[in-house]
Order: sequence, then structure tokens, then C-alpha cells
Amino acid sequence: MSYAVDAKHDQSRKAKPVRGGWDRAEAETLYGLPFADLMFRAQSVHRDNFDPNHVETASLLSIKTGGCPEDCGYCSQSAHYDTGLKATRLMDQADVVAIAQRAKDAGASRFCMAAAWRNPKDRDLDQVCDMVSAVKGLGMETCVTLGMLTPPQAARLQKAGLDFYNHNVDTSPEFYDKIITTRTLQDRIDTLAHVRGAGIKVCCGGIIGMGEQVEDRLGMLLLLANLESHPESVPINLWNEVKGVPVNDTAERPDPIELVRLIAVARILMPKSVVRLSAGRQYMSDELQALCFLAGANSIFIGDVLLTTKNPERNRDADLLDRLGIKSRLG
Repeated sequence: MSYAVDAKHDQSRKAKPVRGGWDRAEAETLYGLPFADLMFRAQSVHRDNFDPNHVETASLLSIKTGGCPEDCGYCSQSAHYDTGLKATRLMDQADVVAIAQRAKDAGASRFCMAAAWRNPKDRDLDQVCDMVSAVKGLGMETCVTLGMLTPPQAARLQKAGLDFYNHNVDTSPEFYDKIITTRTLQDRIDTLAHVRGAGIKVCCGGIIGMGEQVEDRLGMLLLLANLESHPESVPINLWNEVKGVPVNDTAERPDPIELVRLIAVARILMPKSVVRLSAGRQYMSDELQALCFLAGANSIFIGDVLLTTKNPERNRDADLLDRLGIKSRLG
């Protein structure tokens, strides 16, 4: 029996309204459901909105590494900490496009470009816009993360053909100032509004395993689920171990079942958002990833490196998806 979503089903599901206004009690009740009940509910929502046997594949490239003036306590690229990372200049467009082409050939449908800036200077944005247009010309979806944006900068990126802008909230409002002091959570929300105003889709999620509690993880999801529009993509990152950063002193890898529960709650709260297993998958067993897909995760990054940290090898990903009967563009 096949459970793939056919075209007729795909059209009918789009008419279903997406609710907001979730409160903490509702999120905590969902999270605390017996595991089988939570998984059934999340998988039911997932099937109503997506093909349950398809996972989106994206590729991520650091086009400008290190030297960032922000003090994010988890980040290898912050200039505030000695992480052994050498700062680089913005890459040449030809090199970026060549890497994007290789990513496409390897099965990626979206190419994401990241620059370690607090906010881009206009002269740098000129070059990034050219990169976006060139990668778009390869037939790939485009995404960038450049820090904070002004409305005119967001409009320029939209004109260049940008599909998605990534700007994570990172954690709950209550835990935010424990890990970042150089930019406020409202700064991030403002940038998301500028991106939305320019007609660009939003990629926004956070990081778990930095010493926060379960209530902080749920608080992060509630923040996203109660935005005026849900992010089209919601990356869930496991904190990657980085030497020399403050989060080393508080980090604790989440219990695997807690991670699956969080993915399931994300799927229920944001039923039409693509939920991506992002950084930290190298710490996850095949069985844990399979449970996350069952709970509603439906996107991964492919490639051996994510910015400055490791990622599962492409062959491992292809083998896992093949064993699960999940389709993607991975060959």
C-alpha cells in the first residue's frame, strides 16, 4: 500500500487553515503526551501537509568565515573567542557558483550561503546579490544568512532572486540573554519582518543542547509558531562542540527521545513548515534520525561540512534514506 501524497490530495490540503495563538500549556500538554500518541498525532499532521516519504536536501556554504563581532556564546566564528578559526574574506563568485553546481550534482535542491557578519555592508551585499542571481541561474533555490538586514537591503536581495533568508531566533526569550548580549531578540524579529516585507520566505529556527531547559525549547517553538506567519523552514540544530566558547561550560546533549518529542511538537504547531534536522546530525544514530523523520522532520543538509562543523557523509545519508524508502534528490 502506498501512502504517497498524490496531486489531488496535495491541492486539497493547501486549503486547510493554519492556526496561531498557541499557549505554553498547550505546548507542554503536547510534549507530555504518551510517546505513541504524540507520534501518531504528529505523523497525522505531517501526512495532511507533506509527502511522508520525501525529504528535502539542501547544501550550506560559508562564503565569509570568522571575525564576526557578535558574542553568540555557541559560535566558532565569533571574534570574541579563541576557537582556532582563521577569519576569511568574502569568496569569489566563480568559486561559489562552482561549489553550488557540485552540490546540485550531488542531489541538493537548495543552496544556502552564510556570511559571518553582524549586518552586511552595501558593497558586500552587491557581491552577494550577484552570487544569488548566479546560483538561481543553476536552477536551485537560494538562501542566505548575513545577519541583520534593513528593509532596503531585503528588497535588494528579493530583486536578485533570493528565495529564503535564514535568521534564527536561537532559543527562548527567557534564555536568550544567557548566550548573546550584542544583539537583542527584538533585533532578530525586526529582521524577520523586513524579510517578510520584501516578499522573501523565512528560514528560522534554533539550537538545542546549550544548557537550556525543555521549557526553553518549547518557548522557542512557541515564539516561531505565534509569529504572524510561520517560517517556511524551521531548522532544529543540535549544538556542535566548539572549543573556546562559553557554551562549553553549560552544554548538555539532549536525550534522544526529548529531541524526537520536540520535532513532533514543532510539526504540530507549524504544520506547513518544513522542519529541518540541521547541525549536529553527526551525533545522531540512524535510528534516531528515522524517528525524527517519523515525527515530521522533512529536510536535511547534505555535504561533509556545515559552515565550520562536521556533517554526516553523503553516502551515509543516501544509504539511510534508501533503507527508509524516503525519496530525495540524493543519488
